[in-house]
Amino acid sequence: MDFKAQILAGIPSALPAKKNRNTALSHAPVRKDVLTVAEKKLSIKNALRYFQKTWHQELAQEFLAELENYGHIYMYRFMPDYAIYARDIVAYPCRTIHAAAIMLMIQNNLDPAIAQHPEELITYGGNGSVFQNWAQYLLTMQYLATMTDQQTLNIYSGHPQGLFPSSIAAPRVVVTNGMMVPNYSSPEDLEKFNALGVTQYGQMTAGSYMYIGPQGIVHGTAITLMNAFRKKGFYGQDTAGKIFLTAGLGGMSGAQTKAGNIVGCITVCAEVNPQAATKRYQQGWVDELIDNLDELINRVILAQKERETVSLAYIGNVVDVWERFDQEDIEVAIGSDQTSLHNPYAGGYYPVGLSFVEANEMMANVPGQFKVYVQNSLKRQATSINKHTVKGTYFFDYGNAFLLECSRAGADVMSSNGVDFKYPSYVEDILGPLCFDYGFGPFRWVCASGNEKDLDLTDQMAKEVMEEIKLSAPEEIQQQLQDNINWISAAKENKLVVGSKARILYADAEGRAKIAMRFNEAINAGQLSAPVILGRDHHDVSGTDSPFRETSNIYDGSRFTADMAIHNVIGDSFRGATWVSIHNGGGVGWGEVINGGFGMVLDGSEQAAEKLQNMLFYDVNNGIARRSWARNKEARFAIEREMARTDTLKITLPNLVDDDLLDGLEIN
Repeated sequence: MDFKAQILAGIPSALPAKKNRNTALSHAPVRKDVLTVAEKKLSIKNALRYFQKTWHQELAQEFLAELENYGHIYMYRFMPDYAIYARDIVAYPCRTIHAAAIMLMIQNNLDPAIAQHPEELITYGGNGSVFQNWAQYLLTMQYLATMTDQQTLNIYSGHPQGLFPSSIAAPRVVVTNGMMVPNYSSPEDLEKFNALGVTQYGQMTAGSYMYIGPQGIVHGTAITLMNAFRKKGFYGQDTAGKIFLTAGLGGMSGAQTKAGNIVGCITVCAEVNPQAATKRYQQGWVDELIDNLDELINRVILAQKERETVSLAYIGNVVDVWERFDQEDIEVAIGSDQTSLHNPYAGGYYPVGLSFVEANEMMANVPGQFKVYVQNSLKRQATSINKHTVKGTYFFDYGNAFLLECSRAGADVMSSNGVDFKYPSYVEDILGPLCFDYGFGPFRWVCASGNEKDLDLTDQMAKEVMEEIKLSAPEEIQQQLQDNINWISAAKENKLVVGSKARILYADAEGRAKIAMRFNEAINAGQLSAPVILGRDHHDVSGTDSPFRETSNIYDGSRFTADMAIHNVIGDSFRGATWVSIHNGGGVGWGEVINGGFGMVLDGSEQAAEKLQNMLFYDVNNGIARRSWARNKEARFAIEREMARTDTLKITLPNLVDDDLLDGLEIN
């Protein structure tokens, strides 16, 4: 069968031959054996319900083997024979072009050039899944290929529940991932219920089909680094020869070296997985690979002397680098970490003192001992970072739960009040007050044609819109606009695309709507050859409630609430989103965050023009309103400015309280 026929077939009518895993690809770490005998039977029973009964006897033995060998039933036998990547939208069978756009995005998330563990359907973060198993993928693609604009597909943690009658104004797909009853949302619950095949960790943009490869985080990392260097007083030419030391080159963390090159510093990024480091090098996201610590020291000293802009991937453990740089008195200007510490004991963090292979074996076979190694490693890492910050290093938590897990390990990372961390989250110090509170966040788009010329044209249109807005923008957002004009001007030269022809740009509600409208008009006029798919990272102004990251600069005590994310996804769904998603977990870990996202297909129609205006406006201003109510002065400025421009927007503003009044109260 050709590609379209295979999509339409869904689960094949004849049992396919058993498949072996591709040893050339990176595979997910073996998950812990957490199920009882009765629960293992239930897991197999759950998996078999996707298939006709005549196959059950053969598949039961196979699924038991997967469960015992890997800790999860992936159904490798049902991996499709065709290559998975983002094709031109016309390659997909469909009855509505909107469904074809979603199929394109799903395949982009699972493209081996993008996905961290593609055969386990994991896009990034070690366990950020698009689907739990290959049967879910096959059924979902079949449903999308046959659905109409009068139907909506429900996805329950990867499981396609089915097509329901709806309306053309409704989302085509509604996605939920990991939405647990609160008392059953511990990391141990995730291990159990995922092994049972009834829930999954969708990360942020993996299980919502909106990941665009490491480019998606390059921009945010570049913006963060620019402003971190500004805090140190030497952004611009003075970044040359200055060191940014960090860890992680796997999924989204793979963007760090590229961002460092854009900012113009020396990036030293440690990665314990040789495959991950080599993949980034081959993709051109790392300048040099080094696997010897002495060689790294010599190379860094030379780079400092020559004031180079260079990215160095050290294949080894970052703890060794922090400690050795301290011993050699090598000055680190900026420090952070992007290992997947939301998942510290199942492949998200590899402890010092163990090789990559040894660590994988221990985490699967002796998990209790592995946990001790991780916690001791975190304590060593924090101790060394503390020594560097005394010397002047600016260290920030990149929202990966690094400081949270360090604190749980007993590391010295708490401030004197015993409540806060001694180092800020990058959202607290940088992205919150400088971007999110003003409404700037990671707006992104994908050219569904897969045509480079379409992407070039969208870059040009986005740049023109930003330049037009900047002419009359207030002083408060001039820097943000200029940073993004610089970004989009150099986007093609920086070779950011991996997978789909996608782009990301930090823009506010005004910018997003005007850029999207320009795209829609160009599609209608035939200047763009195919629809454009809009989206954003969930890591944005109002999509995510995450007390240690996205909402870490909310200081009214409400940062542990999740009303904003829920309102966001519900509000987007009836204002015109093509698909919406809401997840438990993402970035900082399961049970630590609720995040929502959307996708919107621009097809050049009047309906698309109306939807983009309504939805993009709400998607941003919902979050600004919440941040304003928390008394964030930048958000107060932004929402008052928006109300002055929009007659129908009426937001409750806080009355500010004099702290002297409170200090004078006799409170027991």
